[in-house]
Amino acid sequence: MTHTLTWFGHATLGLETGGAHLLVDPFFSGNPAARVRAEQVSPEFILVTHGHGDHVGDTVAIARRSGAMVIANYEICNWLGRQGVETTHPQHLGGGHQYPFGYVKMTQALHGSSLPDGSYGGNPAGFLLTLLDGRKIYLAGDTGLFGDMRLIGEEGIDLAVLPIGDNFTMGPEDALRAVRLLAPKQVIPIHYSTWDLIRQDAQVWAERVQQATGVQVHVLSPGGSLQF
Repeated sequence: MTHTLTWFGHATLGLETGGAHLLVDPFFSGNPAARVRAEQVSPEFILVTHGHGDHVGDTVAIARRSGAMVIANYEICNWLGRQGVETTHPQHLGGGHQYPFGYVKMTQALHGSSLPDGSYGGNPAGFLLTLLDGRKIYLAGDTGLFGDMRLIGEEGIDLAVLPIGDNFTMGPEDALRAVRLLAPKQVIPIHYSTWDLIRQDAQVWAERVQQATGVQVHVLSPGGSLQF
């Protein structure tokens, strides 16, 4: 089975797997890195890691138009319901659920999670996806480094998607340490260079990671995809 992961810029991802189309943190409107408009995507599932506006993004508009199921924590799902989103599935840290495209476990993330209107957004999270063919993708979300990444790595990670921008999340040094803890087969860096405050040279980081760990790093341009 072939899977296609697309980086739309910042932390917005698309995943085509098992005939399903997923979006993660769909921030298109106001995203200077985005090459696609919210009106151009029609997922069946949307995963939201936390409540900040650059991650909730266009979730409400896309979900209301497409009928996509939104997978997020309980507090975000309740908030989305109040915005007119009809189909949500709430989870919480450490819990998992089987969906048609695979098993989704919600993992911890060290960050915040207030919603765009100031409402409480619950705990920030990452996602560990076990796809139908058994391959595993770790979407770290916005997070700092934490030691229990080693436990997540024990699951056997085929692809890790990690923030490297610094200031709001892990920077390059801690992201390299995260790769050592997770020991994935492949890595994609995200959440960098959207704005000057989080500007990083991803190619330089990729070379450092590959030299230090032997892990293959794929630096995508916004709109670029990896098939695996």
